[in-house]
Amino acid sequence: MDNTAISSFLFYLPLVFLLYLISKHFHRKFKNYPPAPFLTLPVVGHLYLFKKPLHKTLINISKRCGPVVLLEFGSRKVLSVSAPSAVEECLSRNDVVFANRPRFLAGKHIGYNHTSLVWASYGDHWRNLRKIAATEILSNNRLQTLHEIRADEVKSMIRKLDSSSKEDSPVDMKTVFFELMLNLMMRMIAGKRYYGDDKEVDVKEAARFREIVREVFLLSGATNIGDYVPSLSRLSVKLEENLRQLQLNRDDYLQGLIRECRERMVNDGVDGGVDPAGKRKSFVDVLLTRQAEEPEYYKDEIIRGLMGVILAAGTDTSVATMEWTLSLLLNHQQVLKKAQKEIDDKVGYERLVEESDMVELPYLNCIMKEAMRMYPAGPLAVAHESSEECTVAGYRIPKGTMLLLNLYSIQRDPKYWVEPEKFNPERFKGLEAVSSAKEHGYKWMPFGYGRRGCPGETLAWHVVGLSLASVIQCFDWERLGSELIDMSEGTGLTMPKATPLMARCKTRSFVTNLLSTYSI
Repeated sequence: MDNTAISSFLFYLPLVFLLYLISKHFHRKFKNYPPAPFLTLPVVGHLYLFKKPLHKTLINISKRCGPVVLLEFGSRKVLSVSAPSAVEECLSRNDVVFANRPRFLAGKHIGYNHTSLVWASYGDHWRNLRKIAATEILSNNRLQTLHEIRADEVKSMIRKLDSSSKEDSPVDMKTVFFELMLNLMMRMIAGKRYYGDDKEVDVKEAARFREIVREVFLLSGATNIGDYVPSLSRLSVKLEENLRQLQLNRDDYLQGLIRECRERMVNDGVDGGVDPAGKRKSFVDVLLTRQAEEPEYYKDEIIRGLMGVILAAGTDTSVATMEWTLSLLLNHQQVLKKAQKEIDDKVGYERLVEESDMVELPYLNCIMKEAMRMYPAGPLAVAHESSEECTVAGYRIPKGTMLLLNLYSIQRDPKYWVEPEKFNPERFKGLEAVSSAKEHGYKWMPFGYGRRGCPGETLAWHVVGLSLASVIQCFDWERLGSELIDMSEGTGLTMPKATPLMARCKTRSFVTNLLSTYSI
């Protein structure tokens, strides 16, 4: 190519690119699509804007383009929504349309080829899974049957913190909450526990599970360019191999739990909600009983899929919520003291707080709601996908569009909240018992909403509420120094603290007496 041809190419290239951008802009106008950043690159679209954490990137884009934005992540159209009215349209009027899940590489491996509860598309199979989770695992009756397990594990946590108090040693609360949740969830699901009062019952298996949970959230949240630009899938070979290995490792672990439950059921003769000895059946026991009745549906893969979702999601999100909440309380001692006084006034000093007391603790409920508003465990709701063309905020939304609801943005938007960056539990006064996103005007929805809302919401309230009430009732808390707790946000599929919470606790005198008097 001679110099003249090169000069001509370089001269016309910017003009061609400018014409491309103008045509894209007017194409959007003609199609009545939502607004988007003007610069849409060939092949990658708006992926050049992507920076972690994604919810912060989407906030910056919304400030320029508005609360309803249609982005192009490679070949995939992505609808970013950060206005309550638009959320209502998506999850109420268009609930069925947006009930699907996008197909990602992670869903292929972690989600059993998009057939597990989280990854499955809307349809008969998903409805069956949801029904199983709602009736056999997470129903109010099932949760009530297992309330003693939750109480036992919280008391075990209290004993451990009491030991730390006597030693006057700093406590890693992320680890404390994780061990609590792992024991609690494992006992409810498989009838076993990993951590004892003084030492781990099974150090290796507990460490293995913790690593599996870490990898599930790490790899599920990993950016895979092949999900958006299929022609570049070869760049994801390493990620796919890691996902495949994770699936094998997780399946081996979960199948081992199923095998243990089978053997125990055979030995103990368990075949109902409660066995002959009065022991509560685990979730797996219930599902194995159903398997004997309907073996063609309740296959081990279905059981593993339900176990994996509930174990990983139930553990990680609850730990994050409790850690954020206690961090906020340590930075706002007056709120902590007020919550402690409420518990003292309602529960007294003769016993420990119980799940049934939560309805009598409105201020604590306000605290949890405010913490979830400021630091939702999932700053972006799990992605949805439209099964057909629809309309949102007056704009045309094409079939196959991925929907991202920016909960973090909505729950901190000054248009909907007074002083949104301020920790103020009183803002929820009068709304303590209201949990539905609809009743909150879609301004507060840490558990999502609609058909694909979180099925474990009731369990989360039970566990988080009792755990926080117990650490507030039983201990006086202080920071390790005069500086405030660092509230920087980490990255991941959920939103952890950037640095784990370290604090110091002192057992209150009446609790010391209870611990010495009663076997708890």
